[in-house]
Amino acid sequence: MNLSALGDLVGQVKNEFGQLDILFVNAGVFMPGPVGQITEKVFDTQMAINFKGAVFTIEKFLSILSNGASIINLSSINAYTDMPNTAIYAASKAALNAYTRTAATELTPREIRINSVNPGAISTPIFGKIGMQEEQINDFANAIQNRIPLKRFGQSEDIANLVTFLASDDASFITGSEYNIDGGMNINLLLS
Repeated sequence: MNLSALGDLVGQVKNEFGQLDILFVNAGVFMPGPVGQITEKVFDTQMAINFKGAVFTIEKFLSILSNGASIINLSSINAYTDMPNTAIYAASKAALNAYTRTAATELTPREIRINSVNPGAISTPIFGKIGMQEEQINDFANAIQNRIPLKRFGQSEDIANLVTFLASDDASFITGSEYNIDGGMNINLLLS
């Protein structure tokens, strides 16, 4: 993470737009690995992008956020699940959610709202990016889909609709909250 480049980005945004009313923090990396085989590089990369990157994006952009602005962090239901091979990813997302709750209290003097969105299985190309073969992806997708009460993967639009709501004045009384958007997967863990 390059904090200097992030500072430059804030300067560019300020010059072009002035103040911001909405900050959607949506950067993340998923690097699965079993406990006992986690490398320092995997740990550092996931924590740097998923947690440190999110925190310092907010820290740097606070200077140009208007009073009453809305911050939405993209987290993951993995912060609460015990999915194998995701210990560090889950820890990075749990840390982001804890930061969000505490930041909500501290940002109230400026009436800045901050919330987390915790997606479940969303139809994206992420698993292809981590080197899984198509057959592995299909087997994994089928296993996950069977655990989702709504029996389907979410779509990017599902996330976008929730983020749009949280950014809007319709959500003006919501801060420090976390929203699972997972087709009911998190409530279906006992049935697995």
